[in-house]
Amino acid sequence: MAWFRDVLPSVTDAEPDEAVPVGWAFLYFFCLLCGYYILRPVRDEMAIQGGVQHLPWMMTATFVTLLLVTPLFGWLSARVPRYRLLLTVYAFFGLNLVLFFAAMMSHLSPHWAARTFFVWLSVFNLFVVSVFWSFMADLFTPAQGARLFGVIAAGGSIGAVAGPLLTTGLTYLIPVPALLLISVGCLVACGVCIHQLDRWAMTRPSRQISRQGEPIGGSIWAGVSLALSSPYLLGICLYLFFLTTTATFLYLEQMRLVSEQIPSSQGRTRLFALIDLVVNVLTFLMQVIVTSRMISRFGLASALVALPVASAIGFGVIAAMPFLVVFVLFTVVRRVGEYALAKPAREVLFTVLSREEKYKAKNFIDTAVSRGGDAATGWIVSGVKTLGVTAGQMAWVLVPLALLWGWVGLLLARQEEKLKSG
Repeated sequence: MAWFRDVLPSVTDAEPDEAVPVGWAFLYFFCLLCGYYILRPVRDEMAIQGGVQHLPWMMTATFVTLLLVTPLFGWLSARVPRYRLLLTVYAFFGLNLVLFFAAMMSHLSPHWAARTFFVWLSVFNLFVVSVFWSFMADLFTPAQGARLFGVIAAGGSIGAVAGPLLTTGLTYLIPVPALLLISVGCLVACGVCIHQLDRWAMTRPSRQISRQGEPIGGSIWAGVSLALSSPYLLGICLYLFFLTTTATFLYLEQMRLVSEQIPSSQGRTRLFALIDLVVNVLTFLMQVIVTSRMISRFGLASALVALPVASAIGFGVIAAMPFLVVFVLFTVVRRVGEYALAKPAREVLFTVLSREEKYKAKNFIDTAVSRGGDAATGWIVSGVKTLGVTAGQMAWVLVPLALLWGWVGLLLARQEEKLKSG
């Protein structure tokens, strides 16, 4: 990582002494999302094989699983030092992948295996990414986060490009279940990065240095109580709920159209991989070129509001033209806006909070609130469709909802500025 000290400051806003930790964080996020995106196209195909009509049930199962896991994470957070906590989380998910590999190679209940894997990967993605950003918010100050989180997020975007490419290439060489073992290797690499970042945190001068090796403390339900008792955190919950609700509607309708119009399993998997590839290439370019400079020049509000405004426009287009190609194009725009702008900006919101809020409240918000929005939206969409409401009519309802979402983002940016200056 030594060469990073010379190269990174010349192409980003990083200071020379920040280059090495940013390099490790960049590599960490690369390995994490590479491992996830190796499996994501398979998960989307599993959703269709498990039955599109069962998606609300699968989303509800994901939400219930997260409700059970969140208190366990709170219990561990209260008793285990940060370094061991992170390694425990990744070791647990790595072991899960090994067990899924064994089950798939044994061809046990393919339909139930598909549904279980969909739920598991939905939990895995939210949980490990939430833990990653909690770690970043704990390592870097608010000012550093505004300058560096876009660059760090770009590491994940490169990994998200490498993942679908590896999936496409490796399926010609190894059986699909073996891809799970490749992802286990990515999680092992994440552990190495965590070790290096923890070593850096222990040696840097900081007002938090005396607490770096200590458990976060608090009760197992602290994440829930903290999130529900703070107006600022409730605002973040509402922002994420709007994001999730609009994204889930788009996902459900797209999956329905894909299942109806593309009969081949291979064709569907290729389409999902192509969408992932295009999204992640564009996201990487925006994160490197736009994100940090946009936040620095126009403020955090610009990044938080951009996606809701784009969504309001996109749902208006879908209401007028509810075709598969329009859904696919809007999905690309939405996901690029989320990963390149809304996600890094949302992580900056947590840098002004306490360590317990960064880990426990953030984990509850990123997991239970997000998947709760998925489950609720899934059942709402299914319910209104039984009344004869079309996708285009639902899209019109989401236009004002997206504008309300943007207003919440604006209020959060103003509150973050007050907390930072205070």
